[in-house]
Amino acid sequence: MLGVKVVLAGGSGALGRAIAADLAGRGDEVVVLTRTVREGSPYRQVRWDGVTVGPWATELSGAAVVNLAGELVDRRPTAANVELLTRSRVEPTTALALAAAGSDRPPTVWVQASTLAIYGDGGEAVLAEDAPPADGPPQMAGVARAWEDAAAGARAGRQVVLRTGVVLDRGTPALNRLAGLARWGLGGRVGSGRQWVSWLHVADFLTIVRRSLDDPAMADVVHATSPNPVRNAELMAALRRVLRRPPAPPTPAPLVRVGALLLRTDPALALTGRRCVPRRLLDAGFGFARPDLLPALRDLLTA
Repeated sequence: MLGVKVVLAGGSGALGRAIAADLAGRGDEVVVLTRTVREGSPYRQVRWDGVTVGPWATELSGAAVVNLAGELVDRRPTAANVELLTRSRVEPTTALALAAAGSDRPPTVWVQASTLAIYGDGGEAVLAEDAPPADGPPQMAGVARAWEDAAAGARAGRQVVLRTGVVLDRGTPALNRLAGLARWGLGGRVGSGRQWVSWLHVADFLTIVRRSLDDPAMADVVHATSPNPVRNAELMAALRRVLRRPPAPPTPAPLVRVGALLLRTDPALALTGRRCVPRRLLDAGFGFARPDLLPALRDLLTA
């Protein structure tokens, strides 16, 4: 499926930029839907408001769609922020679905972003794609369920819902914050340290996106995550090892909650976890380039 047209919603974020560069590099025509057209972009940009169907809708005719649109979740878990996170996902997704419904030719494939946070705090359970979504917390499972519901039934040849773990890449907020904690001497376990972290190297994430676009057998919910989730204590120890930092004291849960207030973030991002596995990818014979945490971190954090 080389040389196709891919319409990308949410292309201004770190993952959107990585997807755009990866697809353009293999010869696809990348069209970025954006509220603000930026000078010097290597991709064709089409203005939209992310809410209403407009002239941009013609771009979807016979194209592939990748929908990442949504505000970053790294913010305080207030009712206002939950509403913001939900609206920033549901409104663009609904607009895309309405545009697809009225298109002369529906999109050939719709790759819909989602998150493994839809399972809330998964405890010790091993979660594959058939696991039921959790009822809460609202900023995690609630937002994710609303996002997926908005895309459900969208007119397209097929749809792949990528429930994605923490994507590790250079210069992204997730890895920057984790590496910063280790460098500042705060790289000990967080809370109990037993919470599971489902993670993914960016190279594997991009390969999964390409596979989702190209493989007619890919459909429905797919876990985009390494087959080897780790506990938080293992993650922090690996970071210290790669960054050559000494052992660090743990950060107790009450201190995490105080720190989250100062950093304007959600303590649940650090204190909850999910032990997710990519069963459908593994059953399809997908080969991960960076399935293990330590080599993945070394690739991203060392010259």
